[in-house]
Amino acid sequence: MASFDVTTFGEMLLRLSVPSGQRLEVAKSLDVYPAGAEANVVALLARLERKTLWVGALPKNPLGRLAANHLRLAGVDLSNIIWREGGRLGTYYVEFGEPPRGIQVTYDRAHSSVAALTLADINWDSLLDTRILHLTGITPPLSDTCHEIILQALQKAKEKNIPISFDVNYRQKLWTEKQAREILLPMLQDVEILFCSQADAIRLFGCTGPMDEIAEAMLRLSRARYAVVTFGEKGVLFWDGEIWKHEPARPTKIIDRLGAGDALAAGVLHGWLEGNLSLGLKYGVTLAAMALSQLGDAVITTKAELDSLVNTNSTLTR
Repeated sequence: MASFDVTTFGEMLLRLSVPSGQRLEVAKSLDVYPAGAEANVVALLARLERKTLWVGALPKNPLGRLAANHLRLAGVDLSNIIWREGGRLGTYYVEFGEPPRGIQVTYDRAHSSVAALTLADINWDSLLDTRILHLTGITPPLSDTCHEIILQALQKAKEKNIPISFDVNYRQKLWTEKQAREILLPMLQDVEILFCSQADAIRLFGCTGPMDEIAEAMLRLSRARYAVVTFGEKGVLFWDGEIWKHEPARPTKIIDRLGAGDALAAGVLHGWLEGNLSLGLKYGVTLAAMALSQLGDAVITTKAELDSLVNTNSTLTR
C-alpha cells in the first residue's frame, strides 16, 4: 500500500504583491505569500486530510524556512526537501489591475535551488510511493535538469503503473508556445488525468470550437484516461471518451485571481482518490471559487468546510 495519496515535484516561490490599484514602482510595502503550482495542490489536499509529499529544493535560510513552514502548517510531508546552502528561492511580483489593465507578473526565479537539482538528487522511492503522481508544465522549462527530472518521473511512474496527473499550466514568460507544445505533448501521453485550460488548449494544441470539441481533442491528443478542461466562468468539462460531465463555476466575490486552477486540480484529485470524479468536479469548482475569494495562492479550508459548501448553492464570500 502506498505511503502517500499524492506526491509531486516542483518549485516553490515567494509571491510579493501590492493591492489592486497600486503599482510596484511606487510600492512602500509588499504582501508576502509562499506559492508554487505543485505545492498549492498538495498543501490543499493535505488540509483535506490526504497524505501528501512535496519534493523540491529550498535554500537553507529564512526564506526557505518560510516556504517550508507554509507546507508544514498545511500538513505536507517535508522529509524529501533538499536544503541548499547558498541557494535561492525564486520570487515573483504581482500587480492586480482592473480593466483595461490585467494582472501584471514579474518573475525573478532564475538560478533557483530547484533549477540546480539533478536526477541524482531525487529520492525516487519516496516520490513514487504514491497512489497518484501530480506534475505540471511549469517545471520542465525551469532548467535542463528539471526537464530531465520530469521525464524520468514520468517514465518511472509508468514502469511502476503509478497513475499520473498532469496540469499543462503554460507560462508564456518561461518559454514560447512552440517550445511548450513540442516538449509537453509527449509528456501528456497516457496520463490518468489531464488538466488543461481552454486558453492553453487553443494556443498550444490548436483545439478550437465548442467546449465539447475542445475536450474531445485534448483527450485524443493526449490519450489520457480523463480530460478535465477548464473554461473560466463557464466552469469545467470532464470527458473520458464515453461520459460527459459539466460542472458550472460557483459564484463568488473575486479578491485574488491566482491559484484557482491549482485549487480545482486539488478538488478533482480529492474526488479521484474517493473513486468519484463527478464529485471531484464539484469539489474542484468549489475550491476554485474559494481560491478566488481568499488572499494568496493557497486555499485555507478544512474537509468539513468543503463538504458543507459542496452541498450548498450559496454564493461563496470571504
